[in-house]
Amino acid sequence: MRGSAAPTSPGPWNTRSEALLAAQALTAGPATDAEHPEPADTTPAQETGRPRPPADSAHDAPQATPARPVRRGPADPVKALMHRHRDLCERAVDALEIAAGLEVHGVTDRTAARFRHRDVFSLAEELYARVPRGDGAAVRPAPEDGAGTGWAGWATAAVAPGAVAALAGTGLALTEGPVRLAVGVAGALGLAVALALAVRRGPLRTAGRSVPAARVWTLWLLAYALGGDGLLGALLTGGPDGGWALTPGPVLGLALAVAPAAWCAHLFAIRARRRLAASRGLEDFAAGTRPLLLATVALHTAVLAGLLALTGFAPGALALGALLLVARLLAAHGSARTAADALAGVCAAQALALATVLAARLPGCDLLAAPVRTLVDTWGPGAVPAVICGAAALGLLAHATAALSRASAHARVPAHDTP
Repeated sequence: MRGSAAPTSPGPWNTRSEALLAAQALTAGPATDAEHPEPADTTPAQETGRPRPPADSAHDAPQATPARPVRRGPADPVKALMHRHRDLCERAVDALEIAAGLEVHGVTDRTAARFRHRDVFSLAEELYARVPRGDGAAVRPAPEDGAGTGWAGWATAAVAPGAVAALAGTGLALTEGPVRLAVGVAGALGLAVALALAVRRGPLRTAGRSVPAARVWTLWLLAYALGGDGLLGALLTGGPDGGWALTPGPVLGLALAVAPAAWCAHLFAIRARRRLAASRGLEDFAAGTRPLLLATVALHTAVLAGLLALTGFAPGALALGALLLVARLLAAHGSARTAADALAGVCAAQALALATVLAARLPGCDLLAAPVRTLVDTWGPGAVPAVICGAAALGLLAHATAALSRASAHARVPAHDTP
């Protein structure tokens, strides 16, 4: 027919191409959605006229977007702290020493809560248990002051100053002239040696590095207690015209009080150590240690007052005894520098009081001696050292209530004697 087109037979090139495409389709199979995605059917079912199949399978259900993982802290928060303070934990002889070291580094009970512990002591116990110890012999802690067989040694050394002072006082009372002077010099040297021995052993020994200048300040204070009041009185009356009166009684009372001071220091160290072991927090330990310190100082002051009543009472010697005890407690528990500075300040104040009296002899400088003269006229020469030493003792005691109520002040130290 004229109006219909006859089908044309494909040429050889078209036939070969179609055959090749058909072979590839049979070999690869149906196309996957990932390789050939179909456009999503976004037409509503109401418009298409056919119902949408229900999403009854996991494949058809809408996939929820996975939640972003929450960043958490380390599973073992103590591990980092253990590595940071590994040297402290390896050298510690018990958990209490670790607790004291952590406190020095600023770790408090509130900080311990971030490591999932109720207080520093609990945290220290875990650190002590987890840090391995070497196979070698561990460094043993020093025995508690007065514990074991060493108590006889330091007790004898504590009694020595009183015995030397008593012998020197007896010699001064029985001799005259050059012999009396020689006895006095020998007694002073013997007392200095006995005091040095008393503070090298037992509860009065310093923990760690000491301050050598503190010995000089202590000797100055004892020398002022022996002759300072007589010198001040002679200066106020225009003297001295040679020698001045000495008062060995207060020095004898102070020397006899060394043994009670050592016993009070021993009692304080033992009770504080036991309270440290029983406490469950730094604040708990501090609250129990402050009244213990105040009771220790009050007990020693009462004993010293009784001894001074027998040997020659002087208010300046009583205040000096309290000052020396608090200073030695601070030095024995790691605050030797603060104690030495306080003693140096007292020595400077006493020297200044004597210097103002001498300076008042210069023309137009009468007012320089007015405070000292008023104090002496009202209460006597002993009021000057009483006011100076008493004020220093109260200030140092206020500092000690804070310093000695920390756990780090009661950490064990190696068993060695330090001057």
